[in-house]
Amino acid sequence: MANLTGSSTAEIDAPLDRVWALVEDVESAPQWQGGLKAMHAIERDGNGHAILCEAETDAKVLTVKSKVRFAYDGPGRLSWTQEQGDLKSVQGSWELEDVGGDRTRATYSLEVDMGRKLSLIVRGPLVDALRHMLVASRAGELKKQIESA
Repeated sequence: MANLTGSSTAEIDAPLDRVWALVEDVESAPQWQGGLKAMHAIERDGNGHAILCEAETDAKVLTVKSKVRFAYDGPGRLSWTQEQGDLKSVQGSWELEDVGGDRTRATYSLEVDMGRKLSLIVRGPLVDALRHMLVASRAGELKKQIESA
């Protein structure tokens, strides 16, 4: 079965609180994360954070839908787990670290088990293309979004 795992890291010319503000705004992620088509809040916590969202992701050959639960441990960590959806399992996180001089190190990690059905469709070079789009480029996308603002 095809699994999609990996991480990416970037050092961003911005303070931790500014990077966290973008990372914790999960509903805006489709505006700057390639392949993420939509993110709609279903449930919010007492602070107004979207803690359960319906996400739509471009998997090249089809759109994958998931209900994802977020856990906020700011300003250093945002993590998520799929509760329901087209994939067998999804776990991911952003880890943010203040490296001094108004710079932040951001690491994005993702573990996806596509399950039997999707693994029959998404395999070979397509898995590598998805890994690049959904994992390898994430930290760079965050850096670009923050530093161009």
